[in-house]
Amino acid sequence: MIVFFAATISVLAIDPVDELQQQMNEVQHLLDLSVNATKPLESEVAKLSQRLQNAQATIQNLKNQQEQKQKEIQQKELDMADQYEIFASRVDEQYRQGRTFSPLVTLLSSWHASQGQKAWKYTLLLAERDRKILDDISGNILELQQAKVAAAAQEIKLKGLQEQLNTQKAFFEKEIEGAKAYQATLETKIAELSARQKEIIASKTGTAQTSVGDVPLVGDPASRIDYNPGFSPAFAVFSFGAPHFKGMSQYGAYGRAKAGQNYEAILKTYYGDVKIEKVDSPGSISVDGVGSIPFEDQYLKGIAEMPASWADDGGYEALKAQAIAARTYALAYTGWSMSDRNIKKSICATEGCQVYRSSKFQAGGRWHDAVNDTKGMVLVGNGSGNVFSTMYASTSGGHQLGYSSLGHSTPSFWDTTSDWSKWAEGAYEKASPWFFKAWYADRGGDSCGRNNPWLSQSEFADILNSWVVRRKGSGDDASRITPLGGCWGGNPYSLDEMRSKAAGLGEEYSSISSVRTEHGSNGYTSKVVLQTNRGEVSISASEFKEIFNLRAPGRIAIKSKLFSVEKK
Repeated sequence: MIVFFAATISVLAIDPVDELQQQMNEVQHLLDLSVNATKPLESEVAKLSQRLQNAQATIQNLKNQQEQKQKEIQQKELDMADQYEIFASRVDEQYRQGRTFSPLVTLLSSWHASQGQKAWKYTLLLAERDRKILDDISGNILELQQAKVAAAAQEIKLKGLQEQLNTQKAFFEKEIEGAKAYQATLETKIAELSARQKEIIASKTGTAQTSVGDVPLVGDPASRIDYNPGFSPAFAVFSFGAPHFKGMSQYGAYGRAKAGQNYEAILKTYYGDVKIEKVDSPGSISVDGVGSIPFEDQYLKGIAEMPASWADDGGYEALKAQAIAARTYALAYTGWSMSDRNIKKSICATEGCQVYRSSKFQAGGRWHDAVNDTKGMVLVGNGSGNVFSTMYASTSGGHQLGYSSLGHSTPSFWDTTSDWSKWAEGAYEKASPWFFKAWYADRGGDSCGRNNPWLSQSEFADILNSWVVRRKGSGDDASRITPLGGCWGGNPYSLDEMRSKAAGLGEEYSSISSVRTEHGSNGYTSKVVLQTNRGEVSISASEFKEIFNLRAPGRIAIKSKLFSVEKK
């Protein structure tokens, strides 16, 4: 069981539209994977087709050779026709002579002994010649028969190979056909989400953090793993982190500061190959809704992105890292660069940029100390030689995603002292209330009547039945996959209706005995594996996240691509 406690933080929020685009990108990624996986199959079919052509050409060549051999034998038989007649005559004569021939009679009947001896030898010579002719003809006939047998065996072998290749080709063609159909399905799914469903996904995926400055955050006990929902079995999805996961983790910086790291080490960890340079800051900056104000002495001191109280709890180096990141972000955002040190546009005072509050400026305290102690310090990419967008957010869940800005790229890495496969044990930001949290309320605190994020057996099985209907059902069926609870309107299927629809599609789920999630080294959950009344079911994490956020009741949602499904 994982239990984390926390204090305070602010964030740089991500636009829900961008998060929705990420959802679409996930489906597109699956489509790309399928297309890429199909290409080797298509290549294999092309190779098999070539092998088939080669086999067929070999068979035809052997047939041609056999036909030529037959012609040669036939011509030889014609050429030997006279010899066959002589041979036949000799055989007949030898047969007759063999019954009457006697060497002694031949000698005695000869008028002279020498003449008889010659006649005898001549007779033997003729017999030897006849035997030679017989041997030659027999050898030719045997050679012809052997050639015929060998060619027939080779033809049978090649025909067998051709059948084998045809079978393999048919298999690959069928696999390609299936992959193409899957690709078509994914393409359809990319386009088929209704506007309402897209709105639901965007709303549920959007983070619920706000820029709170020095106001302490109180972790919601109902969102923690140790909460008792009062029924069993109970299922909940816990997200690791919630914002965009890029740049500096503010809670991670806090944890690193408490571990003894200074601001320079913290910044280089999160932003990569950078150096800190001290520049003459611009005198003023234009802030939307505020006007032109002094850059260092008012704007930066009014940045409400990290609680000043951290300085008194071992986190002062994190505040200094935040001050440098905020200064660099503001300059890069407004068009200031190392080669042209002029601000060219205004900056917003909200999460869309970074939060500015006059109350934070007026409060003084340790945050002001951090700004003063880092005055003029900015981050510069060693490769680009320029400032860049120094993104940051409260809690990344233990894994930072790399990104590129103005010619500089940041690293992607696990923000932990542990091995990545068990990163939570040593995560620097695990003090965050958002490090491992189950979400069930929106930004304003509305929970759609629910007081915790835990689902009952029937509610969780309903997620799987919705997954079935989403994959196999009609467009009308899929359009009714929206949350129950009355907050979203529309006409969602009830639990019983969804179960009935899934049963009609041959894949109905009623119980889940266990569930586990698997994640990869890339920082994403890769799949969800469930033991159900239909046996083991494995669902890709992206599919599960989408269907969960479409169907989970009320405001219950998965906020991160790195998540865990828990059962109690």
